[in-house]
Amino acid sequence: MSERLRRAWQHRGALAWLLWPLAQLHGALVRLRRWLYAHRWLASERLPVPVIVIGNVVAGGSGKTPIAIALAQHLRANGWHPGVISRGYGRAMDDCRAVLPGSTAAEVGDEPLLIARRVRVPVFVAPRRADAGRALLAAHPATDILLCDDGLQHLALARDLELCVFSDSGAGNGWLLPAGPLREPWPRAVDAVLYRGTPPAGASPAFAVQRSLADHAIAASGESVALSSLAGQPLHALAGIAEPEAFFAMLRARGLTLAHAQALPDHHDFDSWQRPSGKRYPLICTEKDAVKFWPRHPDALAVPLQTSLAPAFLDWLDAHLASLSSRHGPQTA
Repeated sequence: MSERLRRAWQHRGALAWLLWPLAQLHGALVRLRRWLYAHRWLASERLPVPVIVIGNVVAGGSGKTPIAIALAQHLRANGWHPGVISRGYGRAMDDCRAVLPGSTAAEVGDEPLLIARRVRVPVFVAPRRADAGRALLAAHPATDILLCDDGLQHLALARDLELCVFSDSGAGNGWLLPAGPLREPWPRAVDAVLYRGTPPAGASPAFAVQRSLADHAIAASGESVALSSLAGQPLHALAGIAEPEAFFAMLRARGLTLAHAQALPDHHDFDSWQRPSGKRYPLICTEKDAVKFWPRHPDALAVPLQTSLAPAFLDWLDAHLASLSSRHGPQTA
């Protein structure tokens, strides 16, 4: 049913029209909730450092986490001391905790674990992002800016900048859940839009994002393996991400031969995954999958996904950060 809905969300066909009355109810609830926050019937908590929310309005993945990683790297390179907060989607716990080197995806979520390993900045998870932010700042007082990975609709956390991310599928049929993919009406005001494919409708500044594979894979030991060295041998590729076919297409575009291309649900935990009997082809997966896959299959190789942010966007961001820095106080050196 999930896959059928995803197909229906791209068009205003019979199934979408059947669900349209429920979408109207959803829209009324969204508008009521936003009104309650706007008129302070519900409270938003403001943290003592600037907060940038990287989110989306479309159900499912849109590439927020790679953008959060790229932003954290850019901030560090420009003298900031960033931290990352997240709900930790898919984890088994509902507490507030730090993402540590020995954490598991079941404890903290696959995406926060990937961010912590890739960027090596403080990362905290909690159901309420403000709780995660307060805990992170208490444990790492030098932190002078927070990135919230997801949370565009989490209005309990006040934010200084909102970045809305779109994948190649854009806003689909433009209707709200469950008749379409939208969590809230679009277009709506955000500070900037980051998109792949066609720019979505709206008046906010929009910047294209380029996505590509690294030229190497990573072993569980941390060793790098050139993708070119894998050419010519059949591989078993797995992807438990929002757009698995895009990952497989990028592998093939790099000249790799996929004997099997196995698409799994986003955030798949791999607990029940069994290696097919017969030929044991080398396993290759995404970095996001590897944080859950390596403990069970340490021979797998993970291919990093690289996201390039447009220079015009980085200039725009730096100008806004200069304003935020003066508003929140001097930047920590």
